[in-house]
Amino acid sequence: MDPNRLKGKNIMITGAAQGMGAANAEYFAAQGANVCIGDINVDGVREVAERINAAGNGKAVAVKLDVTKREDNTAAVAKTVEAFGSINVALLNAGVNKPKMFLDIDEENWDMIMNINAKGQLFGMQEAAKQMIAQSKEHGPYKIVNVGSIVSRTAFLDVIPYSCSKYCTLALIIGGAKALAEHNITVNGYGPGVVRTELWEQLDKDLVEIGMFEEEGQSMDHLAKTMITMKRYSYPDDVKGTAAFLCSDESDYMTGQLIMIDGGMIMQ
Repeated sequence: MDPNRLKGKNIMITGAAQGMGAANAEYFAAQGANVCIGDINVDGVREVAERINAAGNGKAVAVKLDVTKREDNTAAVAKTVEAFGSINVALLNAGVNKPKMFLDIDEENWDMIMNINAKGQLFGMQEAAKQMIAQSKEHGPYKIVNVGSIVSRTAFLDVIPYSCSKYCTLALIIGGAKALAEHNITVNGYGPGVVRTELWEQLDKDLVEIGMFEEEGQSMDHLAKTMITMKRYSYPDDVKGTAAFLCSDESDYMTGQLIMIDGGMIMQ
């Protein structure tokens, strides 16, 4: 792996205040990328940006970003261009989950998940693509990378709205790849499985609340033993290498693909 494979890339990352988004931002910057990191948690992305800039590799700027608002996505792209001169890559990582059993799913739960995970990705793709199209094709291929999930290819009974939103991610990858190819923009994505992040810590509590498990901490161990071929759950460090590959020149001849990073939960 080339330690400078992202040198000079200007990358916008959504949902980057913690978890996989923050880990990717720091990893990309260590490989020479400039990152504009957005999140609704402004203090969180500022702290991540401070760590990156203190490390002295790539550069980072932070921006408040509610992905459900088109104007926030437009502003995040503009901030990337203002800070670094252009945008090469958009990594659309922001996502949320709130488990409910099928008959308990209500409009509030459905709308919250779909608005952030599906509509938010659509807005991010569109606004990034508009700027990429305005730039010279010769500087491409530009890249849009969407974060999916194991449930982009299956569904579980306790997270059906989340599953629907991540099926949307797959459709956005495939449809976006076809729509944007003429503009020298590729669209790919990756699907994590069980990743130990702040999101999963809350998910674990929620699964106990709805009766899927008796005690906190059981969910990840149970899935590791029963569904993950490699018999362990993952951490953000297990994901960032594939994410960097998809953002780099090494993936130039790929588009419309969703790569699973799940320890063998969903085999294709």
